[in-house]
Amino acid sequence: MRIHLTSVFVDDQEKALRFYTEVLGFVKKHDVPLGDTVRWLTVVSPEEPGGTELLLEPSGHPAVRPYKTALVDDGIPAASFAVDDVRAEFDRLRALGVYFTQEPLEMGTITTAVLDDTCGNLIQIVHSE
Repeated sequence: MRIHLTSVFVDDQEKALRFYTEVLGFVKKHDVPLGDTVRWLTVVSPEEPGGTELLLEPSGHPAVRPYKTALVDDGIPAASFAVDDVRAEFDRLRALGVYFTQEPLEMGTITTAVLDDTCGNLIQIVHSE
């Protein structure tokens, strides 16, 4: 069994697509209209184009806003992405104007940092040795 798809709820799919592709570096995989205002919109890592897809899911369900607000208020990331070097990725993203709620933090063999994806989520980047 493998993870095929996971999702993050986003306030604006177009804004999320720009952030996740132009800033974070993912590539668009699927973009299928589902009515007038929403799409089945997924991105993947350019390193694994056939790998796990991230669905940029609209935040339309009434339970989503309180859920996302509670996570952000408590500083809990909605997703975690592996990187080769947290400090280098932190520096690259910060130079692009990305806001971090947690600067790189070393915890034994794991280093993490947490950023705001501009679409209502905190996202963790992580490297473990």
